[in-house]
Amino acid sequence: MIALELFLEFALLSAVAFGGATALLPEMHRVVVENHHWLDDATFTHLYAIAQAAPGPNVLVVTLIGWEIAGLPGAFSATLAMCLPMSILIYLLIDRWESFSGKRWQKAVSLGVAPLAVGLIFSGATLIAQAAAFGWAAWLLVAATLAANLRTTFHPLWFIGIGAAIGLLGLV
Repeated sequence: MIALELFLEFALLSAVAFGGATALLPEMHRVVVENHHWLDDATFTHLYAIAQAAPGPNVLVVTLIGWEIAGLPGAFSATLAMCLPMSILIYLLIDRWESFSGKRWQKAVSLGVAPLAVGLIFSGATLIAQAAAFGWAAWLLVAATLAANLRTTFHPLWFIGIGAAIGLLGLV
């Protein structure tokens, strides 16, 4: 049953979801596109784009992947698998985690997770860029957006709007 397979795959993925679902994009891609061949590159990229355009948490991409693969049972099982196991684990461990406050190893774990999450998110962004087959104009837009975002205090929605307008004009 494909919904059960989705549940098992996404439950395993949830165990390493440092940085959220977006950080897991390369591994999700490997599982659903390369290993199981449930989706192709284009469909995976489109589902990610739809999830990012919709309001709500970034885990929505998991729901869309599950829906595309196995309909409502797939959407439910993939989302439940991504959220439930680690939520239960965190719930059971949070009191113990706080009791270790101030210990060297707890500080090391806390400090190590941040760069891990950033690296995983960057890896996911790279995967989406490769799957979208960016041309030189798109890479120029990425570089300009990055530079403007680092040097100004404009809200990121302005950059999204400008990128959308440039896309509508057919420039990228």
